[in-house]
Amino acid sequence: MLRKLSLDTSVLVEYIVRSAPYRGKVAELLEKAVKGGLTLYVSSPVLGETLYIASRIYETAGEEDPNGRALEYIYWLKERVKVVGVDEDLAIRAGELKKRLGIALTDCFVIAAAEAVKAIPLFRRIEREMEPVLSELRRYNATFLEEI
Repeated sequence: MLRKLSLDTSVLVEYIVRSAPYRGKVAELLEKAVKGGLTLYVSSPVLGETLYIASRIYETAGEEDPNGRALEYIYWLKERVKVVGVDEDLAIRAGELKKRLGIALTDCFVIAAAEAVKAIPLFRRIEREMEPVLSELRRYNATFLEEI
């Protein structure tokens, strides 16, 4: 059973898109975190990226104050997740992962944060850039929403 997860931006954004296919799963994870049955982690770069993407989504949806709504979401999330700050070691580890895997840097921060807190890195889905290195991602225990 999953006890500790390091979340990717795509997982966090899934929750705010009403028609998203895994929205219910993300809601369950967030609820379990509130009840104490699961610990969720988010690296600070992922938190920043989530703010940016949430703001864009709210803007596209015609929200009156998309930036304010995005900030509300971030503060709401922070009540449910633990933020893993980036120190020198985490930054170097993410950089090493970027060199090795060639995936998005924030995805590397998800993995590096997972390693730091002994959690499982969780992504929404296998992205095109991940396909060539999927077997290596599996060695880092990368998991995807459709698998849980």
